[in-house]
Amino acid sequence: MNAATYWYCLRSIIVREGLRFLHQRERFFAALVRPLVWLAIFAVGFRAVLGVSIIPPYETYILYDEYVVPGLVAMIQLFNGMQNSLSMVYDREMGSMRTLLVSPLPRWYLLVAKLLAGVAVSIAQVYVFLGIAWLWGVEPPPLGYLAALPALLLSGLMLGALGLLLSSFVKQLENFAGVMNFVIFPMFFASSALYPLWRIREGSPTLYQIAAWNPFTQAVELIRFSLYLRVDVPALLWVAGCLALFLGAAVLAYDPGRGFWARRGGPAEQA
Repeated sequence: MNAATYWYCLRSIIVREGLRFLHQRERFFAALVRPLVWLAIFAVGFRAVLGVSIIPPYETYILYDEYVVPGLVAMIQLFNGMQNSLSMVYDREMGSMRTLLVSPLPRWYLLVAKLLAGVAVSIAQVYVFLGIAWLWGVEPPPLGYLAALPALLLSGLMLGALGLLLSSFVKQLENFAGVMNFVIFPMFFASSALYPLWRIREGSPTLYQIAAWNPFTQAVELIRFSLYLRVDVPALLWVAGCLALFLGAAVLAYDPGRGFWARRGGPAEQA
């Protein structure tokens, strides 16, 4: 198979996900409701309570609204990654996954293509939210919107790969909602998305350690620094490492000849 075949497969999967997204407009608005509620309601309430001191990458004191935006951006990507994984479980139950996984193309490539399609949708949602945040008064440097694109791509892939891995262990659609909540909310609240790590450390050293090791925290900080034209190298390495780990484990789990599913009947066999 030549490069044209791989490109045609990638384009087809991205187009399919794009059409599914366009036909489910409520999904687009639902993805924006959660971060907008935090920005418009909770941020206003916390503004007087949580003053944010001068911490990197900020060079002056900032309002809580400005601090929380990168965390809300990562929240969009986290929820979108789980939604894409939910669609994987749905496709597997409906049998349409069989058509994809029996393709002569490598299984890892098909999963990566599916992942890239979902990330493309989440990045579109993120930039709409950043536009609304700009109208709200949160204005990173203009070049920050462009500089954040690689960080959004990497963090979106990492969170999507985590969802992909989770979907490989869920046999029924009804069970995935509980798994999503079990993963999403601890990752989001035990992170630097809503509060600086130094404030968490003042309240609970144990929670600080959990938040510091949380991959979602690293994704938030990677996005935060990139929006302000800086690179958080430890966060970059952490997110890249987690992406490799989650994606490698997901590819292994979706291979019926190896890994956890080899003795139990893998997702491909259930399709």
